[in-house]
Amino acid sequence: MAHADDIVTCKGPDSAHAFDIVPLQPRNGALDARCPVCGGHGQWNVEIDLVSFRCKRAICDYCSGFGWIETGEDPVAFPDIILAPEGYPKWIIRYEPAERRANGVWPADTASGS
Repeated sequence: MAHADDIVTCKGPDSAHAFDIVPLQPRNGALDARCPVCGGHGQWNVEIDLVSFRCKRAICDYCSGFGWIETGEDPVAFPDIILAPEGYPKWIIRYEPAERRANGVWPADTASGS
């Protein structure tokens, strides 16, 4: 049985319903300021049903979904997956220098080889 719906498509974080039911990310102490793109949410709705509130979300590329950014010189830790010497995937913590943000390159860009 079909239910009533009112699906809205959001073009980006500046859309009217982009942050409906998206909570602010807690500051974990390592990062200094709310992300200027997502305003501390870390993600936004790409599509949302205003009746059932089901949604599809996009992760903010600027803050990598943390909602907060480093404004000082401290390196920022990111979880990452590498291929272990034994041939299986392994979780690691990768540190990115804060000055890479000033140059316009951030972890979301490094995967593409930029």
